[in-house]
Amino acid sequence: MRFLRRHDDDGDKEAIFALSLAGIPARLFSSDFPSLLFGIRSELGRRIQALSSIKTQPQGVMAGSAPEGTQKKLNQVLEGSKMMEEEYPEELRTPPVSLVALFGCAELHSSITNHLHSQQPPINALAFPDFSHLPLLLLAHRDVINNPTSSSFRDPLSSDSSSSPSAAVPSGGILKRDWLLKHRTKVPALVAAFFPSNHISGDPTQWLQVCSNLDTLKSVIRPKNIKLVVVVVQSSPHEVISEDRLLALRKRAELDSKYVLFLNHSELPLSLPRIASAFSDLALSYYREEARRIKSRIEKRSSTSLDLIVRYCFKVAVYAEFRRDWGEALKFYEDAYHSLHEMIGTSTRLPPIQRLVEIKTIAEQLHFKISTLLLHGGKLSEAVIWFHQHKSSYDKVVGSTEYNFLHWEWMSRQFLVFAELLETSSATVQNFSSLNQGTAEIPLTEFEFYPAYYYQLAAHYLQNKKSALELLLSMSVAAQQIGGSSESITPSVYVGQFSQLREKGEALTLHFITDEEYIRYAISEAKRFQGSFEIVAWLKKSYESFTNLKSRRMAAFCAFEIAREYFGLSDPSNAKFFFDIAANLYRQEGWVSLLWEVLGYLRECSRNLGALKAFVELSLEMVALPVTSCDDFGNLRDKTYGPGGPATVSRRESIHREVFTLMCRETELISSTEESGFKLASDSPLHLEIDLVSPLRPVLLASVAFHEQMIKPRALCSITLSLLSHLPLPVEIDHLEVQFNQSTCNFVVRNSQKPLVASPSSTVQSGSQVENEQSLVLVPNNWLRLTYAIKPEQSGKLECLSVLAKLGPRFTICSRAESPAAMEDSPVWKHENCVQSLPTKDPILAVFGQKATQVEEPEPQVDVSLGASGPALVGENFTMPIVVTSKGHAVHSGELKINLVDVGGGGLFSPREAEPFSLESHHVEICGIDGAEGNDESESETGNIKKIQQSFGLVSVPDLEEGESWSCKLEIKWHRAKPVMLFVSLGYLPQGNEANAQKVHIHKSLQIEGKMPLFITNRFMLPYRRDHLLLNRIKPAPDSEDMSSLPLNEKSVLVVSAKNCTEIALKLMCMSIELDDEQGKTSCLIQQGGGGGETSDSANLAPGEEFKKVFTVIPTMRTPKLSLGSVHMKWRRQGDYTEDACVSTKHKLAEVNVDASPLVMSLNCPPYAILGESFTYAITICNQTQLLQEAKFALADAQSFVLSGSHSNTVSVLPKSEHVLSYKLVPLTCGQQQLPKITLTSVRYSAEFQPSTIASSVFVFPSAPQANSTAK
Repeated sequence: MRFLRRHDDDGDKEAIFALSLAGIPARLFSSDFPSLLFGIRSELGRRIQALSSIKTQPQGVMAGSAPEGTQKKLNQVLEGSKMMEEEYPEELRTPPVSLVALFGCAELHSSITNHLHSQQPPINALAFPDFSHLPLLLLAHRDVINNPTSSSFRDPLSSDSSSSPSAAVPSGGILKRDWLLKHRTKVPALVAAFFPSNHISGDPTQWLQVCSNLDTLKSVIRPKNIKLVVVVVQSSPHEVISEDRLLALRKRAELDSKYVLFLNHSELPLSLPRIASAFSDLALSYYREEARRIKSRIEKRSSTSLDLIVRYCFKVAVYAEFRRDWGEALKFYEDAYHSLHEMIGTSTRLPPIQRLVEIKTIAEQLHFKISTLLLHGGKLSEAVIWFHQHKSSYDKVVGSTEYNFLHWEWMSRQFLVFAELLETSSATVQNFSSLNQGTAEIPLTEFEFYPAYYYQLAAHYLQNKKSALELLLSMSVAAQQIGGSSESITPSVYVGQFSQLREKGEALTLHFITDEEYIRYAISEAKRFQGSFEIVAWLKKSYESFTNLKSRRMAAFCAFEIAREYFGLSDPSNAKFFFDIAANLYRQEGWVSLLWEVLGYLRECSRNLGALKAFVELSLEMVALPVTSCDDFGNLRDKTYGPGGPATVSRRESIHREVFTLMCRETELISSTEESGFKLASDSPLHLEIDLVSPLRPVLLASVAFHEQMIKPRALCSITLSLLSHLPLPVEIDHLEVQFNQSTCNFVVRNSQKPLVASPSSTVQSGSQVENEQSLVLVPNNWLRLTYAIKPEQSGKLECLSVLAKLGPRFTICSRAESPAAMEDSPVWKHENCVQSLPTKDPILAVFGQKATQVEEPEPQVDVSLGASGPALVGENFTMPIVVTSKGHAVHSGELKINLVDVGGGGLFSPREAEPFSLESHHVEICGIDGAEGNDESESETGNIKKIQQSFGLVSVPDLEEGESWSCKLEIKWHRAKPVMLFVSLGYLPQGNEANAQKVHIHKSLQIEGKMPLFITNRFMLPYRRDHLLLNRIKPAPDSEDMSSLPLNEKSVLVVSAKNCTEIALKLMCMSIELDDEQGKTSCLIQQGGGGGETSDSANLAPGEEFKKVFTVIPTMRTPKLSLGSVHMKWRRQGDYTEDACVSTKHKLAEVNVDASPLVMSLNCPPYAILGESFTYAITICNQTQLLQEAKFALADAQSFVLSGSHSNTVSVLPKSEHVLSYKLVPLTCGQQQLPKITLTSVRYSAEFQPSTIASSVFVFPSAPQANSTAK
């Protein structure tokens, strides 16, 4: 076809017509001619490749054989495209988009198409550079097929259909395969003709060419009712076209003025929205009119053919989708679906099998469109209900039962496609309770709203298809001989139909086929189709989804189905992986019947893999399960079984004999039969471990109970060993090995009829205890009870760990020992109706028995004494003497462990609490341990105790003979008052030369109270009868409410008190105040009262006694927070004159607020008064500022005095000067009397203050006091 190499217009037209006659579909025709040629080449290549592949296709391998590269093929299936992409073309999967055609002015096409694509919804465009390409648009409406029977393919809706009655004859099919693609990509809703303005208003030749192009265009589009738009392209906004020429243009195009648009090159962004709006309106009008035209045929019922009704409804629905009218589209798709269902069994136009295939294929596409519309409309429940209706409508429409594999394949595809729709849908399951849970006829479950449910059923129906195909091939010799056929069967022009593609020279023709030819084609395709890989792929998707949904049972079921497919593909490794997933859940929940079947498959997988240990374990687990089927003489409940067979008594016994025959032979080298497939050697024993959660627990259950809870060392104690087996046949044991945590207690129970042979896993030492039994036979479901006496040598916990049973020269089973009190039933035996027997004859021991007991320690004959002299005081090194005295035992390898524990449980370390007296992090710590006098070795050994831990110590005790003693002194220091518990533990060996000797321990404890020795307080006193106005007292700062205030450069008195708060007499050595830093020394002067040295401060403090010392404080710097330093004291206990007895204690003084006093008020009066005699009462107001101060004073009357002077007034006090108020008072009453109280108010500071009550009082004598004197 050499014309494909030409690129001129004539060559292009030749190629299009030639390929149309050759049978190439019209869907490849595009507006862009380079892409047209590319499409032609692609289609030709596909056709040639299809023909060659059909001729040379080898016969496929059926599932069940052993294909190579199983995992590689499965990965290809999993990584491949989705079923929707494979089965449904893009035009069916996506909503249709309006299509327009553009002719002329090719330079504008790119901008226009880009703008149309950006619209919502978008608009597709076919761009033709000029009007010479009009024949391409005409070819888009023709479906020319070189077929002798092509007349039967005529569409009655086509405009060229004959008006004769034969036009109503049903066509050769229901839906044309390319109709939807043609209307999406080839048949435009409107044609836009672009003419430059100079061609319209130019010379007559150009105008005639415009008229000719319009006439040709109208002749092409009018038969199809395609809309027309004329766009006049102006080069500049100033270009003018005459009204006459525009009127002639509209008449020639037969258009209204609103469909003649103007586009300006310079204003293109403004013109494009108008053009897009006009295109959208006309396109919607076209699709609306087309739908109305077809609906009129449906309403008139001009044809009684159901084929046409289905076709008409489908087209109306598609046109509704073009208009985004989803409601109407859904309605007519449903009408088409229901009309199609009525055609089942009524039409005889095609052979029966092909007719049913066509109906099902169209029903599948209609169902796909309906489901898509419902899901993307957020109607999840409605979509699920519709799917159930679809499934119910065609579930029984099987067709020929001989070829029912076609039906199962179709059913599988329905579930698979709906699962993919659910995955890609925007409708999600938020809350199942809020969803519509179906109807009374179709109740829905929660799983039916998830894709996993449909993936699983898709795989199920695909399994049915595979089974039906295998049955057909096994029963039909002709079907077995079907292979690759030279006859090419390809999809026909109509949906759901197939034809034979034949070559006649360079032309391809389609011919109808018979049902026999179609069945041969279907069987050939099915044999090439690897169904098992698809089944595994969909089941894996379902398994992963159910796992994410936390649905363990459904996930286990899917895993079981996956494993069965792998098993059928002879892939035991992958099969075993998924069988194990299912088996684990069935074991946990006790699904005995399901577990039996899974274990049967696992057993065969282990045999194929050559895994002897797994084979034996699985076989023993199977035979230890309860019997779930009827006996061998009745009817069995299940009709199909896996490789394990039915779970009957005889089958369990058969497997039991097989395993024990395999493992208990005594030949040097055993090669099993072909049935077992294992090779055993005498030097490769098999050892099985059974723990408390092992599935092999029913095989050998070991219960151990001690008769006593506490026993003496080297004393005999009784122990009962009980064994139980659920195996179907009795098992004879060669010997038993009972293992304890103390290996010296291990013993052997020997079968007298068998020789004693040590097992590789034995822990029994030579010379250990051996017990003989006449027979060791485990009877099924009966306890074997054995009672023996053992003698423990070591103290502490004695626990039975396991029981090892040797069943042959190479076979041992080790079962973890269990206590009767804590023993639980196995999940698989929990619900069985069997007699419950006790593991021991003693019912109390069976209910409360334990597999562990406590061996008491031997009585120690060494004494440890702790001595303490009263409570400990914070800050001092408290000495605790510890004496070790031997009274009957010698002490060898002795260790003394010391531990301090907080009595309150709060711990000895609290980094969050601030210690005002110490920077130590530990409240109580061990400072050191001094050994006995003269014992240098002990001192060196205990010198590192501080490096071990502050609350723990370890001291080595020297060897002591009987009657000797050793002592040490423990020094403990308290940084905080709190009680602690001192624990001292001594461990020693009574006999130093014995191997494996056990230490004897002695434990002593003592609670020690830690107390504060001194309670320190302080207070400030201002000068007598001299009061200062301190502003910070009137308006205190938020953080200075509890802070004392002192006047600047004034002498204040600080009284510090120390009280002995213990029961011990203390000696106070000295008390002083030390400032913290150099700044404190310059901002404050502190003078200590007494003026002497440290010896003048010494005092003996009895319990409860208090010592006071006076200091004078003169602040020299104004500051809101003045640090006065700390009080330092040295003290010791009375009577303790050692060098280390003196203890230093530090108490931090609170900060004070120092402020300048603007006004000072001083009271001046005699020290006493005489009744009836007047005296002067003077009040001095001192202004210490550089400003004039106004002060208001008010003097209150007193009942005890007669007052002369001003009671209230306002005075002005000059800067740095004083003002004196003088009064005459006459006392009227004797005794301590309150002077008239004065209140002084500063006008500037709006603050008032009064003298204290003590400062404003005086004592009144009745007469002048007389001094008693004796003149000699």
